Amino acid sequence: MNDQKQLHVGVIGVGHLGSLHAKMYAQIPAVRFMGVYDQNRSTCESVAASYGVTPFDTIDELLKNVDAVSIAAVTSAHHEVATEALSAGVHVLIEKPITTTVAEADELIALANRKSVLIQVGHIERFNPAILSLEAYQIKPLFIESHRLAQFNPRGTDVAVVLDLMIHDIDIILSLVQSDVSDIAANGVAVVSDSVDIANARLQFENGCVANVTASRISQNKMRKMRMFQHNAYISIDFSQGKSEVFRLVDENDQTATPTVMLGKIGEGKKRRNIIYEQPEMKEVNALKYELESFVSSVLRNVTPIVSGIDGRRALDVAGKIMRKIQVQRFNGD
Repeated sequence: MNDQKQLHVGVIGVGHLGSLHAKMYAQIPAVRFMGVYDQNRSTCESVAASYGVTPFDTIDELLKNVDAVSIAAVTSAHHEVATEALSAGVHVLIEKPITTTVAEADELIALANRKSVLIQVGHIERFNPAILSLEAYQIKPLFIESHRLAQFNPRGTDVAVVLDLMIHDIDIILSLVQSDVSDIAANGVAVVSDSVDIANARLQFENGCVANVTASRISQNKMRKMRMFQHNAYISIDFSQGKSEVFRLVDENDQTATPTVMLGKIGEGKKRRNIIYEQPEMKEVNALKYELESFVSSVLRNVTPIVSGIDGRRALDVAGKIMRKIQVQRFNGD
Protein backbone atom coordinates (compact mmCIF):
# COMPACT_ATOMS: atom_id res chain seq x y z
CA MET A 1 0.00 0.00 0.00
CA ASN A 2 2.88 2.35 0.73
CA ASP A 3 3.58 4.60 -2.25
CA GLN A 4 7.15 5.28 -0.98
CA LYS A 5 6.34 8.97 -0.59
CA GLN A 6 3.72 8.85 2.12
CA LEU A 7 2.93 6.31 4.81
CA HIS A 8 -0.75 5.48 5.16
CA VAL A 9 -1.53 5.89 8.86
CA GLY A 10 -4.55 5.57 11.16
CA VAL A 11 -5.30 6.02 14.85
CA ILE A 12 -7.14 3.55 17.07
CA GLY A 13 -8.62 5.18 20.15
CA VAL A 14 -9.19 8.93 19.78
CA GLY A 15 -9.88 10.02 23.32
CA HIS A 16 -7.69 12.75 24.80
CA LEU A 17 -4.31 11.34 23.74
CA GLY A 18 -5.44 9.67 20.53
CA SER A 19 -6.98 12.91 19.30
CA LEU A 20 -3.58 14.55 19.73
CA HIS A 21 -2.01 11.78 17.64
CA ALA A 22 -4.59 12.52 14.94
CA LYS A 23 -3.80 16.23 15.08
CA MET A 24 -0.07 15.61 14.68
CA TYR A 25 -0.39 13.04 11.87
CA ALA A 26 -2.46 15.55 9.91
CA GLN A 27 0.58 17.88 9.99
CA ILE A 28 3.30 15.42 8.92
CA PRO A 29 4.12 15.61 5.19
CA ALA A 30 5.35 11.99 5.06
CA VAL A 31 1.95 10.77 6.26
CA ARG A 32 -1.26 10.19 4.39
CA PHE A 33 -3.70 10.24 7.28
CA MET A 34 -6.39 7.72 6.39
CA GLY A 35 -8.75 7.70 9.34
CA VAL A 36 -9.59 6.78 12.91
CA TYR A 37 -11.50 4.23 14.93
CA ASP A 38 -13.02 4.57 18.39
CA GLN A 39 -15.67 2.56 20.23
CA ASN A 40 -17.46 5.83 20.92
CA ARG A 41 -19.01 6.51 17.53
CA SER A 42 -19.69 10.20 18.11
CA THR A 43 -16.09 10.78 19.21
CA CYS A 44 -14.84 8.85 16.18
CA GLU A 45 -16.93 10.88 13.77
CA SER A 46 -16.06 14.19 15.43
CA VAL A 47 -12.29 13.63 15.28
CA ALA A 48 -12.48 12.27 11.73
CA ALA A 49 -14.46 15.33 10.60
CA SER A 50 -11.84 17.65 12.12
CA TYR A 51 -9.20 16.32 9.72
CA GLY A 52 -11.31 15.22 6.77
CA VAL A 53 -10.55 11.53 7.21
CA THR A 54 -12.65 8.37 7.45
CA PRO A 55 -14.38 7.36 10.71
CA PHE A 56 -14.01 3.60 10.30
CA ASP A 57 -16.74 1.33 11.67
CA THR A 58 -14.33 -1.41 12.74
CA ILE A 59 -10.65 -1.86 13.51
CA ASP A 60 -10.46 -4.44 10.73
CA GLU A 61 -11.68 -1.93 8.14
CA LEU A 62 -9.11 0.63 9.29
CA LEU A 63 -6.28 -1.92 9.15
CA LYS A 64 -7.12 -2.77 5.53
CA ASN A 65 -6.40 0.85 4.60
CA VAL A 66 -3.15 1.62 6.45
CA ASP A 67 0.53 0.70 6.66
CA ALA A 68 0.91 1.84 10.25
CA VAL A 69 -1.27 2.76 13.18
CA SER A 70 -1.13 4.49 16.56
CA ILE A 71 -2.85 2.56 19.34
CA ALA A 72 -4.10 4.97 22.00
CA ALA A 73 -6.81 2.75 23.47
CA VAL A 74 -6.95 1.93 27.19
CA THR A 75 -3.96 -0.09 28.39
CA SER A 76 -6.05 -3.22 28.97
CA ALA A 77 -6.87 -3.28 25.24
CA HIS A 78 -3.30 -2.81 23.98
CA HIS A 79 -2.50 -6.49 23.61
CA GLU A 80 -5.68 -7.41 21.77
CA VAL A 81 -5.64 -4.42 19.41
CA ALA A 82 -1.91 -4.66 18.69
CA THR A 83 -2.22 -8.39 18.02
CA GLU A 84 -4.89 -7.68 15.43
CA ALA A 85 -2.79 -4.95 13.79
CA LEU A 86 0.47 -6.90 13.76
CA SER A 87 -1.30 -9.98 12.40
CA ALA A 88 -2.50 -7.82 9.52
CA GLY A 89 1.10 -6.79 8.77
CA VAL A 90 0.60 -3.26 10.09
CA HIS A 91 3.36 -1.40 11.97
CA VAL A 92 2.26 -0.13 15.39
CA LEU A 93 3.03 2.68 17.77
CA ILE A 94 1.58 1.62 21.12
CA GLU A 95 1.09 4.22 23.83
CA LYS A 96 2.82 3.42 27.12
CA PRO A 97 2.77 1.06 28.85
CA ILE A 98 3.18 -1.41 26.00
CA THR A 99 0.79 -3.93 27.62
CA THR A 100 -0.47 -4.87 31.07
CA THR A 101 1.94 -7.82 31.48
CA VAL A 102 5.43 -8.75 30.34
CA ALA A 103 4.07 -12.01 28.89
CA GLU A 104 1.74 -10.00 26.64
CA ALA A 105 4.63 -7.76 25.57
CA ASP A 106 6.71 -10.83 24.69
CA GLU A 107 3.87 -12.14 22.53
CA LEU A 108 3.64 -8.86 20.61
CA ILE A 109 7.40 -8.66 20.08
CA ALA A 110 7.49 -12.25 18.79
CA LEU A 111 4.52 -11.61 16.49
CA ALA A 112 6.11 -8.43 15.10
CA ASN A 113 9.28 -10.36 14.34
CA ARG A 114 7.32 -13.09 12.53
CA LYS A 115 5.41 -10.52 10.48
CA SER A 116 8.50 -8.33 9.83
CA VAL A 117 6.78 -5.21 11.16
CA LEU A 118 7.88 -2.67 13.76
CA ILE A 119 6.70 -1.80 17.24
CA GLN A 120 7.39 1.58 18.77
CA VAL A 121 6.25 2.38 22.32
CA GLY A 122 5.00 5.85 23.22
CA HIS A 123 7.53 6.85 25.86
CA ILE A 124 7.31 10.48 24.82
CA GLU A 125 9.94 11.82 27.23
CA ARG A 126 12.65 10.33 25.01
CA PHE A 127 11.69 13.10 22.58
CA ASN A 128 11.57 15.88 25.17
CA PRO A 129 13.79 18.84 24.18
CA ALA A 130 15.56 18.53 27.55
CA ILE A 131 16.74 15.00 26.69
CA LEU A 132 17.51 15.87 23.06
CA SER A 133 19.74 18.74 24.19
CA LEU A 134 22.09 16.28 25.91
CA GLU A 135 22.91 14.25 22.78
CA ALA A 136 26.44 15.70 22.60
CA TYR A 137 27.29 14.73 26.18
CA GLN A 138 28.60 11.43 27.53
CA ILE A 139 25.98 10.37 30.06
CA LYS A 140 27.27 7.78 32.52
CA PRO A 141 25.33 8.39 35.72
CA LEU A 142 26.29 6.86 39.05
CA PHE A 143 23.38 8.32 41.01
CA ILE A 144 20.00 9.52 39.71
CA GLU A 145 17.16 11.20 41.52
CA SER A 146 13.86 11.85 39.76
CA HIS A 147 10.57 13.42 40.81
CA ARG A 148 7.43 13.27 38.67
CA LEU A 149 4.63 14.94 40.60
CA ALA A 150 1.19 15.79 39.23
CA GLN A 151 -2.04 17.22 40.53
CA PHE A 152 -4.91 14.78 40.92
CA ASN A 153 -6.81 13.93 37.74
CA PRO A 154 -9.41 11.13 37.73
CA ARG A 155 -8.24 10.14 34.23
CA GLY A 156 -5.57 7.49 34.62
CA THR A 157 -6.47 6.32 38.11
CA ASP A 158 -7.47 2.91 36.74
CA VAL A 159 -3.78 2.00 37.05
CA ALA A 160 -1.20 2.59 39.77
CA VAL A 161 0.94 5.72 39.57
CA VAL A 162 3.91 3.48 38.73
CA LEU A 163 2.36 2.66 35.33
CA ASP A 164 0.71 6.05 34.94
CA LEU A 165 3.66 8.35 35.66
CA MET A 166 6.76 6.64 37.04
CA ILE A 167 7.20 4.46 33.96
CA HIS A 168 8.27 7.58 32.01
CA ASP A 169 11.30 7.99 34.28
CA ILE A 170 11.96 4.26 34.42
CA ASP A 171 12.31 4.21 30.62
CA ILE A 172 14.57 7.27 30.57
CA ILE A 173 16.78 5.85 33.34
CA LEU A 174 17.10 2.46 31.65
CA SER A 175 18.06 4.14 28.38
CA LEU A 176 20.75 6.23 30.08
CA VAL A 177 22.26 3.71 32.50
CA GLN A 178 22.51 0.85 29.96
CA SER A 179 22.86 -1.80 32.67
CA ASP A 180 20.59 -4.44 34.16
CA VAL A 181 18.73 -3.78 37.41
CA SER A 182 20.13 -5.96 40.19
CA ASP A 183 17.89 -4.96 43.10
CA ILE A 184 14.71 -3.00 43.78
CA ALA A 185 13.26 -1.54 46.98
CA ALA A 186 9.93 0.27 46.83
CA ASN A 187 6.95 1.50 48.79
CA GLY A 188 3.73 3.30 47.95
CA VAL A 189 0.37 4.44 49.27
CA ALA A 190 -3.16 4.49 47.85
CA VAL A 191 -4.49 7.84 49.04
CA VAL A 192 -7.46 8.95 46.94
CA SER A 193 -8.02 5.98 44.63
CA ASP A 194 -8.01 2.20 44.81
CA SER A 195 -4.57 2.13 43.19
CA VAL A 196 -1.23 3.40 44.51
CA ASP A 197 -1.18 7.21 44.16
CA ILE A 198 2.32 7.97 45.43
CA ALA A 199 5.33 5.69 45.11
CA ASN A 200 9.07 5.65 45.61
CA ALA A 201 11.53 3.11 44.26
CA ARG A 202 15.25 2.63 44.65
CA LEU A 203 16.85 0.85 41.71
CA GLN A 204 20.30 -0.69 42.03
CA PHE A 205 22.08 -1.47 38.75
CA GLU A 206 24.76 -4.06 38.08
CA ASN A 207 27.23 -1.33 37.08
CA GLY A 208 26.87 0.33 40.50
CA CYS A 209 24.48 3.11 39.56
CA VAL A 210 21.62 3.84 41.94
CA ALA A 211 18.36 5.59 40.99
CA ASN A 212 15.89 7.00 43.49
CA VAL A 213 12.56 7.47 41.68
CA THR A 214 9.45 9.20 43.07
CA ALA A 215 6.06 9.62 41.41
CA SER A 216 2.88 11.16 42.77
CA ARG A 217 -0.48 12.17 41.31
CA ILE A 218 -1.72 13.91 44.46
CA SER A 219 0.70 16.82 44.60
CA GLN A 220 -0.24 20.45 44.93
CA ASN A 221 2.36 21.51 42.38
CA LYS A 222 3.59 19.81 39.22
CA MET A 223 7.20 18.69 38.92
CA ARG A 224 9.00 16.64 36.27
CA LYS A 225 12.68 16.77 37.14
CA MET A 226 15.64 14.44 37.08
CA ARG A 227 19.09 14.99 38.55
CA MET A 228 22.09 12.89 37.55
CA PHE A 229 25.51 12.70 39.16
CA GLN A 230 28.49 11.16 37.45
CA HIS A 231 32.26 11.44 37.46
CA ASN A 232 33.13 15.13 37.04
CA ALA A 233 29.56 16.22 36.24
CA TYR A 234 26.12 17.06 37.63
CA ILE A 235 23.22 17.22 35.16
CA SER A 236 19.78 18.66 35.90
CA ILE A 237 16.84 17.92 33.58
CA ASP A 238 13.54 19.79 33.71
CA PHE A 239 11.05 17.95 31.51
CA SER A 240 8.34 20.55 32.08
CA GLN A 241 10.54 23.39 30.87
CA GLY A 242 12.24 21.27 28.21
CA LYS A 243 15.71 22.33 29.31
CA SER A 244 18.81 20.88 30.90
CA GLU A 245 21.72 22.31 32.87
CA VAL A 246 25.19 20.84 33.12
CA PHE A 247 27.81 21.54 35.79
CA ARG A 248 31.10 19.83 35.06
CA LEU A 249 34.83 19.77 35.63
CA VAL A 250 37.05 20.16 32.57
CA ASP A 251 40.79 20.29 32.09
CA GLU A 252 42.08 23.84 32.22
CA ASN A 253 43.39 23.48 28.66
CA ASP A 254 40.24 21.87 27.24
CA GLN A 255 39.43 23.85 24.09
CA THR A 256 36.16 22.00 23.41
CA ALA A 257 34.35 23.36 26.46
CA THR A 258 32.16 26.37 25.75
CA PRO A 259 30.81 27.29 29.17
CA THR A 260 27.86 29.58 29.71
CA VAL A 261 29.44 30.58 33.03
CA MET A 262 32.86 29.89 34.54
CA LEU A 263 32.20 28.98 38.16
CA GLY A 264 35.75 28.55 39.40
CA LYS A 265 38.83 26.37 39.45
CA ILE A 266 39.85 23.29 41.37
CA GLY A 267 43.10 21.39 41.87
CA GLU A 268 46.71 22.13 42.52
CA GLY A 269 49.95 21.76 40.59
CA LYS A 270 49.74 20.05 37.22
CA LYS A 271 46.14 18.85 37.58
CA ARG A 272 44.09 22.03 37.41
CA ARG A 273 40.49 21.98 36.24
CA ASN A 274 37.78 24.52 35.59
CA ILE A 275 34.27 24.28 37.02
CA ILE A 276 31.87 25.32 34.28
CA TYR A 277 28.14 25.72 33.84
CA GLU A 278 26.49 25.00 30.50
CA GLN A 279 22.89 25.22 29.35
CA PRO A 280 22.70 23.04 26.22
CA GLU A 281 20.79 24.56 23.34
CA MET A 282 17.13 23.57 23.37
CA LYS A 283 15.66 22.03 20.25
CA GLU A 284 12.42 23.73 19.31
CA VAL A 285 10.32 20.62 18.79
CA ASN A 286 6.88 19.40 19.73
CA ALA A 287 7.71 16.16 21.56
CA LEU A 288 4.62 14.27 20.38
CA LYS A 289 5.00 15.35 16.77
CA TYR A 290 8.70 14.49 16.84
CA GLU A 291 7.87 11.08 18.33
CA LEU A 292 5.38 10.34 15.54
CA GLU A 293 7.77 11.64 12.87
CA SER A 294 10.42 9.31 14.27
CA PHE A 295 7.98 6.37 14.09
CA VAL A 296 7.08 7.18 10.49
CA SER A 297 10.76 7.54 9.56
CA SER A 298 11.61 4.19 11.19
CA VAL A 299 8.91 2.45 9.18
CA LEU A 300 9.86 4.10 5.89
CA ARG A 301 13.56 3.30 6.42
CA ASN A 302 12.90 -0.09 8.05
CA VAL A 303 15.11 0.64 11.06
CA THR A 304 14.59 -0.11 14.75
CA PRO A 305 12.59 2.70 16.42
CA ILE A 306 14.22 4.85 19.09
CA VAL A 307 11.85 3.31 21.64
CA SER A 308 11.41 -0.27 20.47
CA GLY A 309 9.06 -2.94 21.71
CA ILE A 310 11.96 -4.39 23.69
CA ASP A 311 12.51 -1.01 25.37
CA GLY A 312 8.84 -0.86 26.28
CA ARG A 313 9.02 -4.39 27.63
CA ARG A 314 12.04 -3.55 29.82
CA ALA A 315 10.31 -0.52 31.32
CA LEU A 316 7.16 -2.56 31.97
CA ASP A 317 9.21 -5.35 33.56
CA VAL A 318 10.87 -2.97 36.03
CA ALA A 319 7.57 -1.20 36.72
CA GLY A 320 5.95 -4.56 37.45
CA LYS A 321 8.71 -5.53 39.87
CA ILE A 322 8.31 -2.17 41.64
CA MET A 323 4.56 -2.74 41.97
CA ARG A 324 5.09 -6.23 43.40
CA LYS A 325 7.55 -4.83 45.95
CA ILE A 326 4.95 -2.24 46.95
CA GLN A 327 2.29 -4.93 47.30
CA VAL A 328 4.54 -6.95 49.60
CA GLN A 329 5.36 -3.84 51.62
CA ARG A 330 1.67 -2.92 51.95
CA PHE A 331 0.71 -6.49 52.89
CA ASN A 332 3.42 -6.68 55.57
CA GLY A 333 2.28 -3.32 56.89
CA ASP A 334 -1.33 -4.47 57.40
